Amino acid sequence: MPENTKVPAATSAGTDDLIELGRISGAYGVRGWVKVQPHSAQADVLLSLPEWRMARSAAPAKAGQGPTPAPSFASTAIYKVQTSRPQGATVVAQLAGIADRDQAEALRGMAIYAPRSVFPEPEDDEFYWVDLIGCTLYGEQDGAPVLLGLVEGVLDNGAHSVLRVARQNLNAAGEPETVLDAKGRPAEVLVPFVQAHVHTVDIANRRIDSDWPLDY
Repeated sequence: MPENTKVPAATSAGTDDLIELGRISGAYGVRGWVKVQPHSAQADVLLSLPEWRMARSAAPAKAGQGPTPAPSFASTAIYKVQTSRPQGATVVAQLAGIADRDQAEALRGMAIYAPRSVFPEPEDDEFYWVDLIGCTLYGEQDGAPVLLGLVEGVLDNGAHSVLRVARQNLNAAGEPETVLDAKGRPAEVLVPFVQAHVHTVDIANRRIDSDWPLDY
């Protein structure tokens, strides 16, 4: 597995297989351009689309609740993209019908979605964020695999991807249950998604194996 994986999407798809690519963070300039914060450093899919499907997504789920589902095609609004380009770590775009700063600001917080069919097939040992979310992550204790929890998000720290994992333990019945921290809140752990720690990724069986210690 390469140190830097191809990961242009971060949010789980819904029943229509929509994947969230990023969110509008505000206006850019005074002529109706919008600024978008992509969900990874690679915004190729976002920049290649002739139109954006947009919706006001629900707030991200809390730890232990799983990823926030994407909306259906029917609940999204379509905006034609007149032009778009990278702008530092963001993307800026001019959308048809958005002519001034006030109109652009009104789109702040809108999530941008695309169907999975527009994504190219990843190469060997490359993974889309959307495929990692929902996988069960196992670490290592005394040389044996041990349940760490459920991958609920993927972050990009600039150097590599990081798995955001809701901690779980197995109860007496052998079923996973949420681990709470000292304040009674769902516990989380961040695990670097790099070859040094992540050994196997089995998307078909929704399982990731690593050497991450249970007590880290």
